[in-house]
Amino acid sequence: MRFLPGHAATSDLTYGDVFLVPSRSEVTSRFDVDLTAVDGTGTTVPVVVANMTAVAGRRMAETVARRGGITVLPQDVPTDVVAEVVSSVKARHTVVESAVVVSPHDTVHTALTLIGKRAHGAAVVVDGGRPVGVVTEADCQGVDRFTQVEAVMSAHPTTVDLAIVEQGGLRGLEAAFEKLHGSRRKFSPVVRDGELVGVLTQVGALRSSIYQPAVDAQGRLRVAAAVGINGDVKQKALELLEAGVDVLVVDTAHGHQRKMLDALGAVRSLDPDVPVVAGNVVTAEGTRDLIAAGADIVKVGVGPGAMCTTRMMTAVGRPQFSAVLECAAEARRLGKHVWADGGVRHPRDVALALAAGASQVMVGSWFAGTHESPGDLHEDGTGRLYKESFGMASARAVAARTRGGSAFDRARKALYEEGISSSRMYLDPRRPGVEDLIDHITAGVRSAATYVGATSLDELHERAVVGIQSAAGYEEGRPLPDGW
Repeated sequence: MRFLPGHAATSDLTYGDVFLVPSRSEVTSRFDVDLTAVDGTGTTVPVVVANMTAVAGRRMAETVARRGGITVLPQDVPTDVVAEVVSSVKARHTVVESAVVVSPHDTVHTALTLIGKRAHGAAVVVDGGRPVGVVTEADCQGVDRFTQVEAVMSAHPTTVDLAIVEQGGLRGLEAAFEKLHGSRRKFSPVVRDGELVGVLTQVGALRSSIYQPAVDAQGRLRVAAAVGINGDVKQKALELLEAGVDVLVVDTAHGHQRKMLDALGAVRSLDPDVPVVAGNVVTAEGTRDLIAAGADIVKVGVGPGAMCTTRMMTAVGRPQFSAVLECAAEARRLGKHVWADGGVRHPRDVALALAAGASQVMVGSWFAGTHESPGDLHEDGTGRLYKESFGMASARAVAARTRGGSAFDRARKALYEEGISSSRMYLDPRRPGVEDLIDHITAGVRSAATYVGATSLDELHERAVVGIQSAAGYEEGRPLPDGW
């Protein structure tokens, strides 16, 4: 990456301060751009779901891995629960989505509480393992909440046999799509020997023809997990590795400290055969020290997250674009990589982080307002749907993380927080699912690469020319959604 002549930085820069300059390009299609990360994590799109309790869970991990990214399970989750989630994710099909399942005798209320857990907007009614109906939110409107599902479901649903999906690559996906399209169904249960395996949607079949799932050597979906720097780090890391995590993240808000270096030493003593990520830092020195201590990938970012109040509370942090640029250059010099963690609000920000040299970009709050995040759906009284989110240094998160301590210690720690404890993250009606947002992000990154003339993430970094703009320049680039 280089700056446009005359645009050398004289101060640290955020993503909003900079722009990519179009260059001569021989790339004829955005689909010619390979978004595979080269940092050893096995992802095929450069998107990592941050280890936030309100964002990263079982549904998120499965869905994102199916589209090529990876989810980091939070450090607050007990290791036995992590093991259960990892096992569940790795048992999932790489094309067929997990179904929301109810029985014919479940109530409409039960169905409504479950349908929102997935973006496909329907539940499969199963009797004895076999799908006997499909129920949507629309089916449940205007009836008593204690009505049984069998009274409102669409019976005898059109099904797709798993053998059609698995008959081979694009041919199977096209055949499945054509069956759904021909029967005027956007959603269909998938069966094997008549029993429910999962579901497939028209758009899901299309996505599977575009994305390559992130899978391990056995062809199973990938998932990562985080460990903190307190307590018996070595034992917890060992338990996570035994659970089968594909990436281990050693995580704390201030990564450039002795306890982090000791934690990395403890993890490295286990000789893990998976990539080890550590952070967070914002300087070349911090990057260098974490790599020397054993990190394969360094997490960059202090204070740019939507739920983080660190900069306002402490004045500590650094504008994210400059932090990523400096840390990525140092990591590259040492043969390692960085993840840009936080501060992305638009696809352009992801493209800029990759241009600055990050191998991948961590996304947190942006994904909190989706069907796949762990929280329950709420309605705000005006018909808008939202989920609650909170920062991982907030009093709420600290209380969860210290639940094993004494009441006195927990109360003392609760007096101090550097994060928002409750925030409404509204679902975007146009993009209510995390896959919709991944489409949005990857479309922007692929197009950015074609403007730059790059067919890979490495080429994007090498060829990128960046300019510095005023606040008015940034504002000029915003669309006018409501017209003039």
